[in-house]
Amino acid sequence: MRGMPSCVCGLPAPYEECCGRFHSGDAKAPTAERLMRSRFSAFGVGDEAYLLRTWHPSTRPPRIGLDETLRWERLEILQTSGGGFLDTEGTVRFRAHYVERNRPGHMDENSRFVVHDGDWVYVGPIA
Repeated sequence: MRGMPSCVCGLPAPYEECCGRFHSGDAKAPTAERLMRSRFSAFGVGDEAYLLRTWHPSTRPPRIGLDETLRWERLEILQTSGGGFLDTEGTVRFRAHYVERNRPGHMDENSRFVVHDGDWVYVGPIA
């Protein structure tokens, strides 16, 4: 699909073929890193339902309340541990770049993911 912008998650595929298929429910993220990328992309497109659906029930807030003054622009995966096809837990350390009121910024997090009811879900940051 020439001419379509690459997905904001950083992989070289159009949104619909990349994270869009996870957001729509047509596919499930096969690894912790792909879930992390799809969650970043969900922040970018404002898909709060996907973010809540992929958050572990023990740590999931009742709502997220996305900040419309933030524009998520780029994701860097800094390190992964576990989180593969045969794993049941893993971590992804990332840096998420954003622009808020025309000022660039970034946030770093080392996130924990587990397989819950057959799907990868976000548990929360590791302190």
